[in-house]
Amino acid sequence: MYGRRVSKSDPRVGTYGAVDELNAAIGVARAHCSNPDILAIVEAVQNSLIIVMGEMATHEDDRERYAKDGFKFVEASAVDILTAHVDRIESDLNIRFKGWAIPGKDTTPCSAFLDVARTICRRAEREAVYFRENGGALSEVIIQYLNRLSDLLWLLARWEDVETKN
Repeated sequence: MYGRRVSKSDPRVGTYGAVDELNAAIGVARAHCSNPDILAIVEAVQNSLIIVMGEMATHEDDRERYAKDGFKFVEASAVDILTAHVDRIESDLNIRFKGWAIPGKDTTPCSAFLDVARTICRRAEREAVYFRENGGALSEVIIQYLNRLSDLLWLLARWEDVETKN
C-alpha cells in the first residue's frame, strides 16, 4: 500500500499473497456450490479477506493514513462472526466428526475445493505467525481470524458432504 517498494520475498508479501491465494481457492469452491447458505457465508468471508489483505499490505508507518483514507481493520467481531457460523453449523448438523476427511472421496467439487481452501488458510495462518514473530506488525486478531476460518472451511466442506448424501 501507498507505493512502498519491498522484495517479493518479503514476509509481508508472502503473508498477504497466501491470503490472496486463499480467497481465490474459496472463489473456486463458491463457483461449484449450490447451497445458498454456504454461498452466503463464503461471499461474506471473501469480502472480509479483502480487509485482511489490505491491513496486511499496509506498513505500520502507514496505518494512520490507511484509517484516515477510510479503510477498515480486522476487528474481533469478525472472529465472533466466524465462531457463530461454526457453532450454528455444528448444532444444525448434529454430527460429531471423527477421524480424517479424505478430500474428493465421496464428495462434491464444492466440498473438495473447500478442503483445498482450508489447507491454504492454514498455510496463510502459519505465514502470518512467522511474519509477526519476526518483527512484522500484524494484529493478533488476524491470526485468530485465519485460525477460526480454517475451522469454518472444514465444517462447510462437511456440511456440503452431508447435504449431498441426504
